[in-house]
Amino acid sequence: MLAEQYQETITWLFNQFPSYQLIGSKAYKPTLDNTKKMLSLIGHPEKELKFVHIAGSNGKGSVSAMTASVLTEAGYKTGLFTSPHISDFRERIRVNGKMINEKDVIDFCLKVRSYDLDFSPSFFEVTFAMALEHFKNEECEYCVIETGLGGRLDATNVIKPEISVITTISMEHTAILGDTIEKIATEKAGIIKSSAPVIIGKRDPSTERVFRNVAEEIDAPLYFAETLFHDQYTLPFLGEYQKENINTVLNIISILQKEKKIRPIESQEIQNGLSSIKSNTGFFGRMEIISDSPLTIFDVSHNPEGIAATLSALKKINNGTLHILYGSSADKELDKIVGLFPKDCKLYLTTFRNERSLTIDQLQRINSKMNLNSPIFDNPKGALSEIQSSANKEDTILVFGSFFLISDFFA
Repeated sequence: MLAEQYQETITWLFNQFPSYQLIGSKAYKPTLDNTKKMLSLIGHPEKELKFVHIAGSNGKGSVSAMTASVLTEAGYKTGLFTSPHISDFRERIRVNGKMINEKDVIDFCLKVRSYDLDFSPSFFEVTFAMALEHFKNEECEYCVIETGLGGRLDATNVIKPEISVITTISMEHTAILGDTIEKIATEKAGIIKSSAPVIIGKRDPSTERVFRNVAEEIDAPLYFAETLFHDQYTLPFLGEYQKENINTVLNIISILQKEKKIRPIESQEIQNGLSSIKSNTGFFGRMEIISDSPLTIFDVSHNPEGIAATLSALKKINNGTLHILYGSSADKELDKIVGLFPKDCKLYLTTFRNERSLTIDQLQRINSKMNLNSPIFDNPKGALSEIQSSANKEDTILVFGSFFLISDFFA
């Protein structure tokens, strides 16, 4: 009965309010007013919580999960809010790794349904309000909050963080965030708050002045991540690029300690946090090995910079032919992305269940336009099974392109 009620609730939640996961940028609400109204209705839980607020084009999910896991291992009751989910809505809201329970989701949505709202909040705004109420009820000591899209006008930007974090900046969501790196950096810099330290995960001459100007204007201590001997730490995922994310996390912990916002955290606690990231946060799908023979890897990288990092990492471990099963939302820079794939790889294209997926017709047009001559599938699971059957044991299979593609394997 509870399971049925939960599924009905999730269906209502997705259908009642516009969801970026389902319809893309049309769900984006360029204002914080709705979030503020939602939080006012539930008693402003954000005023009773401490936050680490994390934005960025790439790495924000990894850095959020690592930070939450380290704080958990250090003994802090830690809330984690991330998006999107892969198989279950509740993945978005966790406390020390435990997902919000189904009854709490149902009860919160029943409460929202009882309100006579004079505004139409988005799915993300409702979900964020749900997360904050849950974190307050669970008496979380720290809450790690990953932005959804952008920063300045992201629904999460109503919080006053102990520290703000911006991982990297690259060209993404240009129709919403701007068509230059500087404009996108300005939107991300919107999470910087007066007197709260901000750390930039990667120094870049094209964005550094943007961050310095914003920080100086509102008197926020600005830090650029320094190398903090990250080679001594390991993560249960492949990819050299994760070292940069680990380094950002080390800087977050260092600055929180320097500001006396947390107690000193030992190096073993940090390593324990990295080693236990899956159990502490549910983090997966980042260069994750699913099968050893042939080597099969799932990854959720989806923009050119993230994809380039993934492919670079694979060069160091692939001993045979690289097979790529690629599925994408329709709003991605396909010409640029496909151009990154190795010329000697075997490329397979697939749709996925989410309605934002490229359709068979669109994939056929891309195939023809780019002279790819790639097999096209309408079922990712069937596609992977066929590729694994035909691949040699020394080959590598990479399945990637979208969170939504990976979610189909866990449905």
